[in-house]
Amino acid sequence: MASLYEQTNINGLRLPNRFVRSATWDGLADDYGCVTPRMIDLTTRLADGGVGLIITGHAYVHQTGQHSPWQLGIDRDDVMPGLAKLTHSVHLRGGKIVVQLGFGGAYLSKARLRSLTVEDIKRLVSWFGGAARRAQAAGFDGVQIFAAHGFLLSQFLSPRYNPRTDEYGGTIENRGRILKEVFQSVRQMVGPSFPILVKLNTQDFVENGLTLQESIFVAKMLEEQGLDALELSGGLLNLPNLLADTINSEEDEVYFLNEARAFKNDLTIPLIIVGGIRSYSVANQLVRDGVADYISMCRPFICEPDLVNRWEAGDRSTAACKSCNNCIEEVKKGRGLGCVPLEPETQDTFFPQISATVAASPPHPTGSVYQISIGLEQHRAAFTPVIKIQMVCNDNICDQSPFFSLESDDYANVHQAINELVEQHRKQFSAD
Repeated sequence: MASLYEQTNINGLRLPNRFVRSATWDGLADDYGCVTPRMIDLTTRLADGGVGLIITGHAYVHQTGQHSPWQLGIDRDDVMPGLAKLTHSVHLRGGKIVVQLGFGGAYLSKARLRSLTVEDIKRLVSWFGGAARRAQAAGFDGVQIFAAHGFLLSQFLSPRYNPRTDEYGGTIENRGRILKEVFQSVRQMVGPSFPILVKLNTQDFVENGLTLQESIFVAKMLEEQGLDALELSGGLLNLPNLLADTINSEEDEVYFLNEARAFKNDLTIPLIIVGGIRSYSVANQLVRDGVADYISMCRPFICEPDLVNRWEAGDRSTAACKSCNNCIEEVKKGRGLGCVPLEPETQDTFFPQISATVAASPPHPTGSVYQISIGLEQHRAAFTPVIKIQMVCNDNICDQSPFFSLESDDYANVHQAINELVEQHRKQFSAD
């Protein structure tokens, strides 16, 4: 019976366990798509943390296919020294690393896809082959072709976004032709013993999108071509619910469970499943039941790079990731990938009924006031009348507690205001 912590291999690539870090845009490349020390540090922490196979964020195979700022490039030879440093650093720690090859230039654009000539498509295909050659030369342990989430190859597969009427449009065989040619180009460049993976939508989950049966057809076509492993995902990046923001129980995990079972019935190549996996028990069951051969995660490894080691050491508690997606927001802001949990929303427990303000003297800043309120403070289900004094500076309530000398005018004025408010409160609310 298969287990999470056993050695396996993908076309000769020996892996120490069945955990995969799914491709993740880290926003840590420089402005020219080159590897940076921060990217190397992030990746080597994954290797130190026990991840069996690391897949980089999608690297553009041509500059016109760059999708995001600070995205890794593999489109020209001058990026090679940095890529070689990256792979060398991972290998020093006993890790394995695959680069994801992608093209985002025609992202969800019918007009752009329609305008591509056959010559343009042939040129695109050759770019993937050239990128694979660089990957192999830079020391990567394999490549993954990105054909999911509405990027170029995924868009060709989807009838919703592929309006072509030539040999690259219409039937699923035609819509899958470019992916087949990309695979053939890559294989020709790297040879038979270099692992090639594909990341594929199980379905698009939109009207007139790629269906489950069509996706299985494409997967079987790739298997016949010699594909080494397939990562199963789904949905389009422009769907607001692609990344779920609530995973509260094991029942919420494994977004593409039913789809993975359908793929397993029709394919023999190793299947990698990604999407919402947070629990050791869920991951273990997927492998033991033969639903998938490898467990792929993204956000949990952002939060806990050493999650695999933690689980292996015996602490099987659920991944700490809360799926808040703030890590993605950090990348968008140019800060690079990192776990920065959202601050929990503060719940109001004090409900003021009457208030007054008293001007504050130095050393408080000019214009500062003491805000004095009488109201109800909630503790569990009970409400207690209380007096609250807060310092207000520039119309903002200060974190610092107010202070004054007992011999100062401020104390006398605040004391008087409290007495007046207490009397007002007694008259007003006793009458009620």
